[in-house]
Amino acid sequence: MNFLAPGRLLLLIALLLLIGAYVAVQVRRGRYAVRFTNLALLEKVAPVTPGWRRHVPAAAFLLMLGLFVTGFARPATEVQVPREQATIMVAVDVSHSMEATDVQPDRLSAAKRAAGAFLDRLPERFNVGLVSFSGSATVAVPPTTDRRALRAGIDRLALGPRTAIGEGVIASLEAITAFGAQYGESAPPGRVVLLSDGTNTAGRSPQEAAQRATRARIPVSTIAYGTPEGVFYQNGAAIPVPVDGPALERLAQETGGRFYEAASGTELRQVYQDIGSSVGYRMERREVWSWFIAAGLLLACVAAGASLLWFSRLP
Repeated sequence: MNFLAPGRLLLLIALLLLIGAYVAVQVRRGRYAVRFTNLALLEKVAPVTPGWRRHVPAAAFLLMLGLFVTGFARPATEVQVPREQATIMVAVDVSHSMEATDVQPDRLSAAKRAAGAFLDRLPERFNVGLVSFSGSATVAVPPTTDRRALRAGIDRLALGPRTAIGEGVIASLEAITAFGAQYGESAPPGRVVLLSDGTNTAGRSPQEAAQRATRARIPVSTIAYGTPEGVFYQNGAAIPVPVDGPALERLAQETGGRFYEAASGTELRQVYQDIGSSVGYRMERREVWSWFIAAGLLLACVAAGASLLWFSRLP
């Protein structure tokens, strides 16, 4: 929590002086009572003191003033609010390395399930598109709010040779830019979510793609899934396909996105939920002075009620 008008908190100094004056008055009152040397006579002529109850209305009143001063300083806090719109491209690696079964039942099937979970979490008003890439990249589904079309596109994903990560990112960027052109300068924010095992073997490099994403101000979040022991079989021969997390991490860092590692289908679904939260909401500063004013008014009622109950007068 911070304050939009912190200088007004200086009024708390006056409150501290008031507290000091109250304490001084109470000490002086105690000294005046001690002047009666005949304690037996004092008990007969002096009424029963209210004890701690005497301080309750004053304490509530002083706390009320403190809350009012705090509210006057315009306290604010960061809260999550849904974005009005967003365009998100999900780029899925469909190279043969996705056949590896180190993620059950296999990498591609786990990615398809996770992509479906991601769609379920995103607000319906978000435009989402799908890019598949192996040796080249294809926009399987342009940005749309039609979730049925997206799920059908995910189900149709098929494997191919080689891996063109840079092409997958660039195709996603072009799809976001083309879609946003219809909005002019008010184009909704864009983001790319890329799933891959991280080894680029074809097309333009991930570094070139990262530079284009940075210029377009479109973050690329990457998910490296698989394990170092991953293999797939081709013509009966086992071909190692270890995950290359560092390459995907560099891509995310260079574009202002986030990097995730997921070794299982369960972890992938959780990663998608995290990304869904980050693209589905933005942080906004909101003033919360009303909370302090409401608490101060409540304490004012406490002070008045206690004073009427015990002393038959308002403080």
